[in-house]
Amino acid sequence: MMKDSPIVDDPDEGSALEPATGGSAAEMPLDGMMAEERRTQILQIIRSAGRVRVNGLATRFNTSAVTIRSDLNELHQRGLVLRSHGGAVLPETILRESPVHERLKTHSDEKRRIGAMAATLIDDGETIILDSGTTTLEIARQIKKKPGLQVITNGVNIAAELLDARDVQVFIVGGTVRGESASISGHFAEQMFEQFSADKLFLSGAGCDLNFGVSGANLEETMVNRAMIRIAREIILVADSSKFSKRSMSRIALFSQIDTVISNTSLEEEVQEKLRAIGCNLILV
Repeated sequence: MMKDSPIVDDPDEGSALEPATGGSAAEMPLDGMMAEERRTQILQIIRSAGRVRVNGLATRFNTSAVTIRSDLNELHQRGLVLRSHGGAVLPETILRESPVHERLKTHSDEKRRIGAMAATLIDDGETIILDSGTTTLEIARQIKKKPGLQVITNGVNIAAELLDARDVQVFIVGGTVRGESASISGHFAEQMFEQFSADKLFLSGAGCDLNFGVSGANLEETMVNRAMIRIAREIILVADSSKFSKRSMSRIALFSQIDTVISNTSLEEEVQEKLRAIGCNLILV
């Protein structure tokens, strides 16, 4: 992995941090790729290669250098890449997606405590959403005997866990199955969520940066998370302290959209104070 390089002006491409404005319609690729989709692919390329050049990306995506610089500047502002001479590199601080079987092993005690606390906030007969996270899996394990509960999820892991919960009705959305996260994503999943209404959403997320917001490592999956947010009356973030002050590729929600945060007692006091100042109800276990 390359070390962070200083941001410098490139005489061939102008200031490395010029305003991040999108290219015109004429500059978009012939296949009509949306800007966010292009940025997602650019980030994937950087993660694979370690660095990219503006001219190479402009050729690859059949667009102008101005548009590519705008994309790189936007990714830089999000903290996902570091702008360098003529291109960008990947900082060592970016949170990457880990396979679900690995995440199940990390911070497992904290996740169990958070899941148990979250379950106490669920009333009999409510309709709730559980995303496909490993912390929400702990919630699923705690609610199997709650009568009249309806659970909507995009998590294959969540649905499997609730197979023997006779008093719980489970709705799982359709779409593309992602083995890395045991989740279902895509436009079909988004559209199906739009047909529901829920009392509470329990959201896990991959990164929790107070400035950037709650973020995820996969764009399609974060779009499904945003659909969940639109239909839920109360948003509850369940995240252990290791996720805070980190960000992943794509924003799911700002913290101003989160009603309650459940985390563990190791959460830094400065983060606690900022969450309360934002207006989040903070529960530590």
